[in-house]
Amino acid sequence: MIVIISSNKTWYCLQSRCLVIPATTLLLLLPLPTTLPPPLLPPPPPPPPPRHHQQQQVILSPCAACKILRRRCVDKCVLAPYFPPTDPLKFTIAHRVFGASNIIKFLQELPESQRADAVSSMVYEAHARIRDPVYGCAGAICQLQKQIGELQAQLARAQAEAASMQTQQAHLVALIYMEMAQTGSLAHQEQPMIFPEQTTPHHHHLQSSNNIDTACFLDESWEPLWT
Repeated sequence: MIVIISSNKTWYCLQSRCLVIPATTLLLLLPLPTTLPPPLLPPPPPPPPPRHHQQQQVILSPCAACKILRRRCVDKCVLAPYFPPTDPLKFTIAHRVFGASNIIKFLQELPESQRADAVSSMVYEAHARIRDPVYGCAGAICQLQKQIGELQAQLARAQAEAASMQTQQAHLVALIYMEMAQTGSLAHQEQPMIFPEQTTPHHHHLQSSNNIDTACFLDESWEPLWT
């Protein structure tokens, strides 16, 4: 089939026959698409850069040591991971006491897993050396040991006082028990002597009547009666 479109008419030629259809009618006869074309999706975001690239950028930035020493910070700078540019005072104190060459030498002799602890130790030693130029960390350690000895002596005295107070308390409790036992035994012994006097007043009356004074019968006024 051959389709020929003009301004007003459209020619359809089927082998040997040709049909003339107006353009308005052709729009109604043409089949509509059954499916819509897929929408255009935005392009995917670029992948993030690898981590080693970021670390390389951090290491390539001039460290505080290279800034203070006024030299170029190389790619594999030994001081860069431990002296960042945001903390220049850390390298200043260590450099003042040990020197840059000694710090680099110490770090190169150690494995990478121990370098961070070594840098912290050097910085602490430098702080102590600045505070106490004679003894440094040794002075701080001696002071701490002295405090430990004093605290141990105070603890021993407190424990001795506590033991003494416990012994005194035990003695006082024993004395109280002994006094209570003696008081109970005395009360038990005196109870039979007091009990008859309190409960038998008739017997007491008889005993008092038996104690009548007989001296009155020996008076001279009674003598004629016996003669």
